[in-house]
Amino acid sequence: MSEAALFIYANTFALACWIVLMLQPKRTAPLLRLVVPSLLAVLYIWALATTPPNPDGGFGSLAAVKSLFSEDRAVLAGWVHYLAFDLFVGCWIVTDAAERGIAHLATVPCLVLTFMFGPAGLLLYFGLRWVSGRIGGAAVTGT
Repeated sequence: MSEAALFIYANTFALACWIVLMLQPKRTAPLLRLVVPSLLAVLYIWALATTPPNPDGGFGSLAAVKSLFSEDRAVLAGWVHYLAFDLFVGCWIVTDAAERGIAHLATVPCLVLTFMFGPAGLLLYFGLRWVSGRIGGAAVTGT
């Protein structure tokens, strides 16, 4: 199977999981948090392990990191890395919010932002946590 096809399958799978997480958070977050990132991790490890080595690649400079992604399979590995970790963070947000009594509806913008822009969504959630702890209002806490 081509890297392009695996990219499409991984993206579609992750998108479906994000939708399920937003619509059925309590029932799906524990399963999604463990199973889906693990499945994506298998694809990531395979892609990483089977990417031809690049002698110009490395982590010492931006140019060296850019060289790491000169092969389609390396780009696939990098993308799947994002998919797995962002979904794990989304599941953590849902679980943490539920434990803190934050209304799920209040976390949905955080989840959407995490899905699209990873760390920005996590930062928004940290802000939501801070606001909910400071005001404890019904709109945020669902009480």
